[in-house]
Amino acid sequence: MIRRVIGLVALSAAIIAAGFGGGRGLRMAMNALATSRDSAVPTTTVRRAGVAIEVSARGELQGGGSRPMIVPRAGVSELPITFLRETGALVKSGDVVATFDASGQQFDLMEAEADLEEARQQQIKAEADTLVALEKARLEVVTSEADVKIAELDQRGNDFLGSVQARKKEIALEQARNHYDQARVDLQHREESKQTGVDVQRAAVKEAQTKVNTSRQTIEGLTLRAPTSGYVQLAENTNGMSVLFYGMQVPTFQLGDSARPGQVVAQIPDMSIWEVSTQILETDRAFLKVGQRAIVRPKAMPGKEFEGHISVLGGSAGSAWNRTFNCRIALDRADEALRPGLSVDVVIRVETLENVLWVPSQAVFQREGRWFVYRQASEGYVTHPVTLIRRTESQAIVNGIDEGVTIALAEPGKRKQNTRSTGPLGALAK
Repeated sequence: MIRRVIGLVALSAAIIAAGFGGGRGLRMAMNALATSRDSAVPTTTVRRAGVAIEVSARGELQGGGSRPMIVPRAGVSELPITFLRETGALVKSGDVVATFDASGQQFDLMEAEADLEEARQQQIKAEADTLVALEKARLEVVTSEADVKIAELDQRGNDFLGSVQARKKEIALEQARNHYDQARVDLQHREESKQTGVDVQRAAVKEAQTKVNTSRQTIEGLTLRAPTSGYVQLAENTNGMSVLFYGMQVPTFQLGDSARPGQVVAQIPDMSIWEVSTQILETDRAFLKVGQRAIVRPKAMPGKEFEGHISVLGGSAGSAWNRTFNCRIALDRADEALRPGLSVDVVIRVETLENVLWVPSQAVFQREGRWFVYRQASEGYVTHPVTLIRRTESQAIVNGIDEGVTIALAEPGKRKQNTRSTGPLGALAK
């Protein structure tokens, strides 16, 4: 019995000793792991120098002064595309870029041409009728004039006739003279109004000719030709899309699509004027103004860069957590190797600040409205408040810290060494 008690006491002591040693080892391992985490944090030092404030962004190269190619109005709601150049195709001035189905307009042209021919025949008929009526009036004048002369000759024998016969001849002479006067009036009226009926038909011919010309112009307008030499850029086809949302990929026009009159199908940028369209973070908006110099480096042309300047600063857009604004940069010179749609890197020169303290932007953190850095100390990394003067995507100018101080470039996994009272294993025995 005594031996059993002694054995149980010895076993308990062994278990306690093992637990004490294991806890101490676990605590030492955790401290070593925390120390290794701190030592793995990338660091930098606070430097004092002249800092060139630059804003960097990525953009897309575009031709300036693009000439839009608009679907013509042809009396229908939609026009099927029967021919279309591809994006990036090189065209010269006058080259065909797109054509639309003109079958309906061809039918309208045939009807207009038939109406024109009918109007011309009506004009010919009206001219002939007018000429016939005029010749009849002239003949009537000549005939009535002859009747008057005959009636006058008959008057010479009145002295040998009775009063009744003489009166009849006088009446016949008066009738002949009246007929002659009326014929002359009719002839004058015919001569004065001979163009009236013809003019009406001529107006009908002009109207029909106008319809024919309009139909021909409409058909000709269904062929879009390049207004200038350059590269084709197809426009987005929003037909059938009742809802558009941010970030949605809208396809461009393709062969066989239908386009509405007034829509832009394609555009030909002016290759003598190049622009870069880029989206810049809203936080950098205060540094920029129109006219500032910029460097543009096309990714497809390594080692080449082009100088330019800010030409347009647009409004802000995007989600609340990623607000950007459009910035357009005009290149100072053109180059034959440039192409629309090339991806470019843009560096905008803002200003140069002399003799200032600066650190990389990722080394400055913000929490509860205050700016701070993680300063390296003997017990690990501790927060150190700073005053932020300027900040760009890559650089931050600060005050409130000494030159040469080592700071973390990323948030450390542990800011300082854990102690017995504050560490996660503080409850374990030493």
